[in-house]
Amino acid sequence: MIELPTLPRRPERKRLPEWLKKPLKISDDVLSLRKDLRDRKLYTVCEEAMCPNMSECWSQGTATLMILGDVCTRHCGFCSITAGKPEPVDQEEPRKAAEIVSKLALKHAVITCVARDDLDDCGASHFVKVIDAIREKNPKTIIEVLTTDFQMNPNSMKKVCEAHPDVFNHNLETVSRLTDRVRHRATYENSLEFLRRVKEYDSNIKTKSGIMLGLGETLDEVHQALNDLRNVGCNIITIGQYLQPTTSNLPVVEYVRPEVFEELERYGYEIGFESVASGPFVRSSYHAEKMVNFK
Repeated sequence: MIELPTLPRRPERKRLPEWLKKPLKISDDVLSLRKDLRDRKLYTVCEEAMCPNMSECWSQGTATLMILGDVCTRHCGFCSITAGKPEPVDQEEPRKAAEIVSKLALKHAVITCVARDDLDDCGASHFVKVIDAIREKNPKTIIEVLTTDFQMNPNSMKKVCEAHPDVFNHNLETVSRLTDRVRHRATYENSLEFLRRVKEYDSNIKTKSGIMLGLGETLDEVHQALNDLRNVGCNIITIGQYLQPTTSNLPVVEYVRPEVFEELERYGYEIGFESVASGPFVRSSYHAEKMVNFK
């Protein structure tokens, strides 16, 4: 009798603790919004990144639009967005984005993107077109952009700043020690420098960043990351729990308890952030409209 070799078992995904169990509700409002987006061939990071808050946000008529297609040129370990060779940029996307913002009557629109390192300016000029189109059709809407580092191209960065988004978000994602494992091409130092330059180009733009917990960081390292962000003038911070979207992504090292997030929220305010959202379900654009105060 021939013994077959034992195949290695894929590590089991950690069981979710009670504080991270959230029912998925697909309401008529969610289905209606999905149809509106599909009719215009628009994408949302909510779907592509498998966000646990999708149903909640969509039921309230809010969504984070993802421009420049749905294929990313980077391969970050935490992200489930398809990586590969993107399609050509949809030149009608600015108009369609403005239409959906108007249809939803959004007071605060969040526009993010896949990385487009294949483009000469990494998509900066397209961002400008989207901002201008939304502002022309919806002049009272607050516009928040969440971008890549544009490969640290100063012309690309300045171009988007000169379009005057109200909030400029660029995520640090994780602590310095884990950056090489978690992110692709982007670095901890470059992200800090990116946020510093945004303030240099336009001090009136509120800057925002986000980090994930549960990837093996220590509390001291998180404190250091928050201090580093404040030192470059970052105004707003989001802190959430990393959840492994697929078995191909990085595994969760730890499910961080809610009281740790509460401590980090207090710490964030103590060191001078204007607005801090810290909790297991917090994501970059979760309740974005509530985190900005222009008074």
